[in-house]
Amino acid sequence: MPLLRLDKVSLAYGHRVLLDHVDLEIRRGERVCLLGRNGEGKSSLMRVISGETLPDDGRVWIRPGMRIAHLAQAVTLDSTDSVFDVVADGLPELGRLISEYHHAATALGQSHMPAGLARLAQLQHALEAAGGWQWEQRVETVLSRLGLDGTASFHALSGGWQRRVMLARALVCEPDVLLLDEPTNHLDIEAITWLEDFMVEYPGALLFISHDRAFVRRLATRILELDRGLLTSWSGDYDAYVDRKAQQLTVEAQHNAQFDKKLSQEEAWIRQGIKARRTRNEGGVRALEGLREQRRQRRDRTGQADLRLEEAERSGKLVFEAEHVRKHFGDKTVIRDFSVRILRGDRVGILGPNGAGKSTLIKLLLGELSPDSGRILRGTRLQTAYFDQQRDQLDPALSVMDNVSEGSQTVTINGRSRHVAGYLRDFLFPPERLQSPVSTLSGGERNRLLLARLFAQPANLLVLDEPTNDLDVETLELLEELILGYQGTLLLVSHDRAFLDNVVTSTLVFEGRGRIAEYVGGYSDWLRQRKIPVPPESGQAQGAAFSEPARAAGAERRSGQSRKLSYRDQRELDALPAKIESLEAEQSRLHAAVNDAGFYQRAPDDITTTLARLEALAAELQACYARWETLESLAATVAS
Repeated sequence: MPLLRLDKVSLAYGHRVLLDHVDLEIRRGERVCLLGRNGEGKSSLMRVISGETLPDDGRVWIRPGMRIAHLAQAVTLDSTDSVFDVVADGLPELGRLISEYHHAATALGQSHMPAGLARLAQLQHALEAAGGWQWEQRVETVLSRLGLDGTASFHALSGGWQRRVMLARALVCEPDVLLLDEPTNHLDIEAITWLEDFMVEYPGALLFISHDRAFVRRLATRILELDRGLLTSWSGDYDAYVDRKAQQLTVEAQHNAQFDKKLSQEEAWIRQGIKARRTRNEGGVRALEGLREQRRQRRDRTGQADLRLEEAERSGKLVFEAEHVRKHFGDKTVIRDFSVRILRGDRVGILGPNGAGKSTLIKLLLGELSPDSGRILRGTRLQTAYFDQQRDQLDPALSVMDNVSEGSQTVTINGRSRHVAGYLRDFLFPPERLQSPVSTLSGGERNRLLLARLFAQPANLLVLDEPTNDLDVETLELLEELILGYQGTLLLVSHDRAFLDNVVTSTLVFEGRGRIAEYVGGYSDWLRQRKIPVPPESGQAQGAAFSEPARAAGAERRSGQSRKLSYRDQRELDALPAKIESLEAEQSRLHAAVNDAGFYQRAPDDITTTLARLEALAAELQACYARWETLESLAATVAS
């Protein structure tokens, strides 16, 4: 039995039909990917399913008692609550209770007021009665996995981090149907792979929109495509869909060509006038009218974007050379002892967790920041086109046309003058959208507009910082083709694994503590070359490292040496399992004591000491696990 069903659902905005009598069923355990071009109505379909938008016609049926959670593409929540409270609010029945307990426990650590102890005990009993402990732990787990600070104010976060918080809020309640609209946007690769692992084991149904091809390949058990108002279901994985869709478009083009040829012949006959009409019956005239109506009703597929880059004169052979560069902000070292040489024509990917320093590295190379030590040599005749992920180069108050032409009616592309309307049509902007302010555009449309603005400028150095967010797959593939034919130099920051694999020739990877290693090839090549990854060590800031053992192993490969475990390291490795077992046993005893009904009737100092020891044990265990993984990785390196 399906969890939800759409029967003949229609939705239109003005004259534009987004859903044209569509049918859909989703069953438990399915992971369905919804594909379609930007602007086809995918997000609108999700809002219809979630109940946020009412259809113009048709019926939406949801099995009684089903819980639905929806991660929208845009963040609309405006809250001054903490991140913990926002995520916990995803649990409708228990969220407020868990938040109150969390705040009471935090306040108790700062004071020993009897009233605080009584309130904490009251909340503890309420959570026990409601079976809320497992949900409180789930909130903490999701926060940890997505690298979120529960104490931070939601209102103070950037748009990308707010979206990550809303993802956590959608995941925490384990809904029966989970709707995710571009869930990988603004996530780093570590968070994306965790989300993939989480969703593979997810027991409910998943409907998600994504243009991350690696994500879709890993998760999708079925493909839904929304194309010109029609919803088509394709069984099988993403690659099977691509092959079968190409065949369908070929057949459709042939049928349309045959139809247009027949219509043209009939139009030629009718133009011959009364003499020809005498040889044909009136049925032929009526048939022609029918053909004309069919042609009017046909919804042709929008043409492909035509991406072309205005290339400048060739730069010098050397583009960048960095030697022992170091950069820090306050007491945090972002880049440490970094050296690299980038030559004309190189296509370099930059890979690392959010907050690792990727944008800082680009600004150092471009001269927007100065290193604290070391030197950076820049090549000659460099002309740079810079795509920034915040799209700061677009003025939201100006029109689409003015953002590209800056008041002119023409742009120069490869030495030829073109009217800006025709140029923007190549980027799929119809004439009626040219005077629209940028503030009204979708995320994908803004990305296309920024690409149009950049590609109208001569450039022999192309810097792209997360260009793939919100772009549909078709435009992504066209951008790949453009870059592959580009004769200049490319610096690319991206968390799109397929895009990196298809485009770059080498990769700079942030591997923790400011260390950056260089690898040949793209993301998959880096995976093959690195050693076993581990979580960041205890006390390290979120987003600060991919893999500390990978950094050490990579340095050993480059130097041609293998570090052997010392006698002391080996003894430490042998002793760690027993130490971890002892710490976990103590942790279990203290958890049992805290959960005891009479715990909060003890002396205040005893309560505070116990809670503080629990926090210390958690930190000590995390450090032990990190150290164990580090030593195990070094031992494996020696053995290999």
